[in-house]
Amino acid sequence: MINTKLGRAIVGLAAAATLTLGVNGALAADAPADRVLQPDRYTSDRGRALGQKYQGTLRDLNAKIYHCMPWLDVKPEGIGFYKPKHLDGDIRYLSLNVTVDQQPAAEFTRLAVQDRVSSMFSRYVPHLLRSMATNDLLKEPTLDGFTVIASWLKGEPTSGQPPVMETAAAFMPKALVTDFLRGRASLAQLAEGAHVIAWDGETKLGNVKAKAWADDFVLTYKVAGYTPDPQVTCP
Repeated sequence: MINTKLGRAIVGLAAAATLTLGVNGALAADAPADRVLQPDRYTSDRGRALGQKYQGTLRDLNAKIYHCMPWLDVKPEGIGFYKPKHLDGDIRYLSLNVTVDQQPAAEFTRLAVQDRVSSMFSRYVPHLLRSMATNDLLKEPTLDGFTVIASWLKGEPTSGQPPVMETAAAFMPKALVTDFLRGRASLAQLAEGAHVIAWDGETKLGNVKAKAWADDFVLTYKVAGYTPDPQVTCP
């Protein structure tokens, strides 16, 4: 049973997560403001208009990830309406680019690339989409889709060597995301319809056909000693 095997592997991976919560594990501070791409940083009128119109929505998304999933670190300018490079024209997807704060588990690192990507897709993509795809954005005619990019430590670096991150980017058209969130498409169909690209460090591995299965880690994992900001509604 491949899903059971991969589930065990990624559970072991997450159990080793290392988080910085402050001296007493108190409430986290405000989410860093530099995680959201500012309107003047867009390179087209379409992107700039989306950035201006939904700046508050993007800030709310940043705060929700920061407070509700503190083991995910949104990269600077990691939230914005970016153009997928593999698509022609000024196509705009709402992109969320995160680093997963965890230590590699041997069982996970021994898996094939496709299986590692499938594990991370199952764990994070459907749950993050539920926070990203607000009703207003699903109805926004100038938005074409959603992108979830996740990076994680490939293995323990040897002495004196920099760490190597693996990365998977899942690009999903808005119609597919809408059908998934409305119950008209299954999780397996979401993965089947996603365009997924993987990297090993800076080396692009190319397209990967991800599989997906139910994973409730995001909904059940609790960081010891950490209390989310009560003003933020977590899943």
